[in-house]
Amino acid sequence: MVVAAVALIGVFVAAYLLLYKLGALGTLACGVDGGCEVVQASRYAYLLGVPVAAWGVLGYVLILGLALAGAQPRFADRTWVSVGLLALTGAALAFTVYLTFLEAFVIHAWCRWCIVSGVLAVLVFAFSIPEARRLRTPPSA
Repeated sequence: MVVAAVALIGVFVAAYLLLYKLGALGTLACGVDGGCEVVQASRYAYLLGVPVAAWGVLGYVLILGLALAGAQPRFADRTWVSVGLLALTGAALAFTVYLTFLEAFVIHAWCRWCIVSGVLAVLVFAFSIPEARRLRTPPSA
């Protein structure tokens, strides 16, 4: 349930960034440095023609769904839940590392909301690590 709670926060953060990117919000609450606007206006704010924030919403929703499925007794011993959760959270972590690299070394600006989303990605991965133990442990009879 911790993974689900963190993923839900991630959905809200990514949705906030997506609403800004789509023009539904005038400005981002990001402080005085303007880093969020710089990052959001960069060419790296899109992946395959889709705003990165939309990918974030999709990723966090999928992680949330899998985490909630894994909390259900009927799916408790299903390996697809564990594999899916580890794969999604691992992909989220890898994507976060890539985006953080871009902010630091290419864009030269920091978006505080992106950093929050990155921390959330690290947390969902870290809290998903116990799932690896479930993959190695045979189900009890």
